[in-house]
Amino acid sequence: MTRPFVDRHIGTSASTSGGSDAADMLALLGYPDAEALLAAALPAGIESTAIPELPIAASEANVLAELRALADRNQLVRPLIGTGYSPAHTPSVLLRNVLENPAWYTAYTPYQPEISQGRLEALLTFQTMICDLTALDVANASLLDEGTAAAEAMAFARRVVRGTASTFVIDADCHPQTIDVVSTRAEAAGVKAVVAALDDPNLDLEGAFGVLAQYPGTSGRIVDLAPLATKVHEAGALLIVAADLLALTLLQAPGEAGADVAIGTTQRFGLPLWFGGPHAAYMAVREAQQRQLPGRLVGASIDSAGRPALRLALQTREQHIRREKATSNICTAQVLPAVVAAFYTQWHGPDGLRAIAAWTAELTARLAAGLETSAHTVQAGAAFDTIRVTTAGPAAQVLEAAAARGYDLRLVSSDVIGISLDETCDEPVVANLLDILGGDASAAYRPAPSLLPAQLARTSDYLTHERFHAYQSETEMMRYLRRLSDRDLALDRTMIPLGSCTMKLNAATE
Repeated sequence: MTRPFVDRHIGTSASTSGGSDAADMLALLGYPDAEALLAAALPAGIESTAIPELPIAASEANVLAELRALADRNQLVRPLIGTGYSPAHTPSVLLRNVLENPAWYTAYTPYQPEISQGRLEALLTFQTMICDLTALDVANASLLDEGTAAAEAMAFARRVVRGTASTFVIDADCHPQTIDVVSTRAEAAGVKAVVAALDDPNLDLEGAFGVLAQYPGTSGRIVDLAPLATKVHEAGALLIVAADLLALTLLQAPGEAGADVAIGTTQRFGLPLWFGGPHAAYMAVREAQQRQLPGRLVGASIDSAGRPALRLALQTREQHIRREKATSNICTAQVLPAVVAAFYTQWHGPDGLRAIAAWTAELTARLAAGLETSAHTVQAGAAFDTIRVTTAGPAAQVLEAAAARGYDLRLVSSDVIGISLDETCDEPVVANLLDILGGDASAAYRPAPSLLPAQLARTSDYLTHERFHAYQSETEMMRYLRRLSDRDLALDRTMIPLGSCTMKLNAATE
């Protein structure tokens, strides 16, 4: 019989004085037992007298067996729904040395830079990656997810523009969950949220302080942001772009098109879908507005001995500064997902990311070409990884047929479906989809005309720092990750000062 889980992870240990920690603490406090301590501590009337009928606690081995049995009941399908969620390959070197390494997953928020230099370097790499891909000046150390990042960007725009403007315009081609989150936050903040087609020539921006555009859109459409940026700026508002980072390796960056803010998710940079999270979001802005940036900003500095050192250069939550000067109530960065995204970028480098993006775009073009012989119609327009298809019959029947073959497609309307491809897809996946949809399956193995708009092709360099070129072999990456973790203090070494709310208190089984 092994020791119970609770004793290993929560219970007190034996004392050197021969008693127990609990007995020693109770004696010091002057109480005979824990019940007496609780009776003294709890206000009268709030203690429950009903004892819940719970089963006897299971062992760790039995819990894992039960969870595996439940997981075996899942039907594994390939999700191709898109809307900001794309399956991705987690490099094994990152899975083993970061996500499964307590030196990384038990580390706490880096409030104390002197014991957090490894994480701070990884987060600085994350910020540099975001700035490079978006072509904006300053990025924070991550936010919670794309929807809340968009809501934070709305609040950011209102602070920057000031004045009496009280309308925020949301692209009708934004992801639906983003529209919902921003609209909900707008209502609570006294902002009028308007969902509109941004390519409408009659688009009215009077009274608007900000405009949110999706790039590429949730429909897959790719539009030129530059004319929109001009129109938004003429109205005295800021342009916020929710951008797909992988697409930005091939498409003109938001900053180059005149956007003031870029936000989005880094999920497809090496993180599984994980039932919707956690996934680190990002936000990048112009240098002039960096003081209004929510969340945290890692910066490079010099220590007392004149050596390079990293620190949290900006913290804008009321916990850290005077409440009336706080710009956000964001309590933390998504540090672990953010550092995985940074390491994924270093693992592939600019050439590797561009190759993944180009292959995804090529497969999407082959899928569209193969559907030309089907009864369905691919909606026209430029595309990166997503197409919309008008179905010949009820869209629900098409989705049902795809699900029977192991593919989840997106139901857009009664006769429209969406299909989004990703780095885990290959020619057989496209061939299967074409077979399901009645297209030419052989088209999956032939080059197809690109659906990317040539006039919006990215021509600028990105990820030029040596850090994005030095760790493409597994041994170099493994050693690099070890060097960084050696500069940190996590639960694998000792107790961690400050706080108690992160993965550090989760047992390995959990």
